[in-house]
Amino acid sequence: MHYRTKSLLLWIAAFLLMASAAIYQRTTGPTYPARGTVSIGTEEINYKLIRTWEGSTDAEITVEVPNRTITGKYRLKRYKSYDEWSWQPLSRQGDSLIARLPGQPPAGKVMYEIYLGTDDQLTSITGEPLILRYKGHVPLSVLIPHIIIIFMAMMFSMRTGFEALIKGKNLVKYALWTVILLSIGGLIFGPLVQKYAFDVYWAGWPFGQDLTDNKTLVAWVMWVAAYFQVRNNPTRRGWVIAAAVVLLAIYLIPHSTFGSEIDFTQETLQQ
Repeated sequence: MHYRTKSLLLWIAAFLLMASAAIYQRTTGPTYPARGTVSIGTEEINYKLIRTWEGSTDAEITVEVPNRTITGKYRLKRYKSYDEWSWQPLSRQGDSLIARLPGQPPAGKVMYEIYLGTDDQLTSITGEPLILRYKGHVPLSVLIPHIIIIFMAMMFSMRTGFEALIKGKNLVKYALWTVILLSIGGLIFGPLVQKYAFDVYWAGWPFGQDLTDNKTLVAWVMWVAAYFQVRNNPTRRGWVIAAAVVLLAIYLIPHSTFGSEIDFTQETLQQ
């Protein structure tokens, strides 16, 4: 097969892998809404409960329940705190029952659990408490470039890995582009997103334990090392393959897992 044809097919494969990773990241993780259906008497109630809230205002949790004989309560407390559970009644607005969680500073978390039923027969609709994290507003002018560039880095990483496997002529060039994209998307726009969202530029090693930042750092170090290895000796393709595999594995970790949070037992930001 001619190199150009093979290269085109490999770019398509890299794009599909990147798109799959983007969808996976969008639909998984601790900040993705909890969805499901619960039976209350003869009613089937669909719910979508948020697990992230932008701003420091009270978070509003809405469950559509047209049947007005169904009422409910919710319990809540700050996550990682010595707080006792506080119980509140759900308020009705039209066809919806609403819970309001008190606002928290960026990276603050609140645990909550919603119960629905009739009279005194209440049922937890999720079976366990959910955790909602508060974050600051991230301007689209920062967020969109971050997302686009970081996923372009993923695509170039996969394509460079394929180039190493076929012993292609563009290995060093593609490796350099991967490093550049990771640097811009992860080490420039990434800290800007973190600052807007959680009021810190960097919450990973050596300052904290934020997994998102640490994943970025590991991927960047791997790719910088791989680039210099193949630039000095193009036969060291194993470095590139290893870096591509590491980055792919990183993208399989749901976004925001072990992210920044406030430990209210210490009243300090755990990063």
